[in-house]
Amino acid sequence: MTIRYYLKYTIYLFLGLILAAGCSKELTESPRGLVAGDDALTSQAGLETVLTGAYGSLMVPWTSGFTTVSQIAMTMGGDDLTTHPGSNKEEFREFDLFKVSSLNSRMNPIWLGCYKTIQSTTNIINNYDKVLNGNQDTIRAMVGEASYLRALSYYWLTRLWGEVPIIPSEKYLPEYLNLKKSKPADIYQLIEADLLRAEEWMPNGRRTGGRPNKGSAKALLADVYLTEAGWPLKDQAKYALAAAKAKEVIDNKATYGFDLYSGDYLKIFAGGTVEDVFTLFTRGNWVTYNSFYGLSTMPEDEGGWSDFFPELNFFNNFPAGPRKDATFSTEFKLSNGTTIPWQQTSTHHPYYKKFTIQSGKKDVYMSNNPVIMMRYAHVLLIYAEAQARSTGTPNSEAYTAINTVRRRAGLPDLQTGMSGANFASAVVNERAWEFAGEWNRWFDLVRLELVEAANANKAAGDLQLNGNITKANYWMPIPGADAVVNPNL
Repeated sequence: MTIRYYLKYTIYLFLGLILAAGCSKELTESPRGLVAGDDALTSQAGLETVLTGAYGSLMVPWTSGFTTVSQIAMTMGGDDLTTHPGSNKEEFREFDLFKVSSLNSRMNPIWLGCYKTIQSTTNIINNYDKVLNGNQDTIRAMVGEASYLRALSYYWLTRLWGEVPIIPSEKYLPEYLNLKKSKPADIYQLIEADLLRAEEWMPNGRRTGGRPNKGSAKALLADVYLTEAGWPLKDQAKYALAAAKAKEVIDNKATYGFDLYSGDYLKIFAGGTVEDVFTLFTRGNWVTYNSFYGLSTMPEDEGGWSDFFPELNFFNNFPAGPRKDATFSTEFKLSNGTTIPWQQTSTHHPYYKKFTIQSGKKDVYMSNNPVIMMRYAHVLLIYAEAQARSTGTPNSEAYTAINTVRRRAGLPDLQTGMSGANFASAVVNERAWEFAGEWNRWFDLVRLELVEAANANKAAGDLQLNGNITKANYWMPIPGADAVVNPNL
């Protein structure tokens, strides 16, 4: 039976203190197996049910996961995103102005979704050996997927909040109400262990559409290593590991079904191309839907909400070519049929075309557009940067990796003979353009300690900072309700 639980406090979820409630259709429908106990894991079917619930926790509209503008709002400290200077966008502006309140509700879906997924996946990882008479290869693959999802969840939590609690069990113990936050170094040890298990146990191919495979685990592990080499851990030995792991994916891309998509650039964001490394596929209805495509990315002039759009300097500095044309909307049609340029919109900004619904009615907040969490272009650029930083000099394969991305964007190859530092900087810039608006830029700026520089000298038409940015601004405040429950948070 499908049961939906509403949580008064997030921490009660991962401690197992679940409060049943919910009266609207949105609050009463959810993925099966969301909070199934370990008694559900005595059969392979039960294991699958709990795993399905773990995926679903990342896609509950407006409640938990990545299907709203939460991850976009939370990464507005980067120079590729901003929001409306007025209207009802105060919570968005808090992120762009580095004045985030612990009561900012835009944080809750990521915090809640990740911990809900951690609860379900920990249940699987700790109890899969209770399954009787199942196919062992399939069971191992499912545990590998659970390990991947748990690593992904902790990765997002520690990159956004820094020190967060590690939940040792899916079962409630009273002392969990006083759990202390763990240091990022300890969290990354868990993430690495989970991804190494996922890499070993998942098959080369996907068990079904939308699921990660062995290549997905390698790719995410490469990204984790790249992050660990930067702030706050600054373990520069991880650059070599990042390059090696990304190279494994590149060398075996045919085996894993990955490649750089060569068709219409915008089709990447409809999902289902060879570029997908890991994608969350939504249904477009009340069970799961994507709400940051459509109205969120449209100006009021077209009836949209203007939740997010690019900063002016970022747009102006973006290299011209087909990728820029596909990334940004610069003309808009009014209800009377008149077309206006972006300079005449109410916000005087261009908008993100890549998050505009390309077919059918676009002024909606419920769509079946997927959430692309990682794509093959990430792997190529991880390798290029990590290889150059690890050896001090880019090799020919690093040039090939970045130039493959640049050629698709209509840009010339990088000049040869660059120093390692200059080449790495070029790759970081390429990542900014390739993943514009895809919440990647913020994490790059944090790991490279470039947040302050990226937010200096903003264009006059963008939100202006009042005060200095410090390292304390690199991490978000713990959501207020959880801090009330547990003073150690």
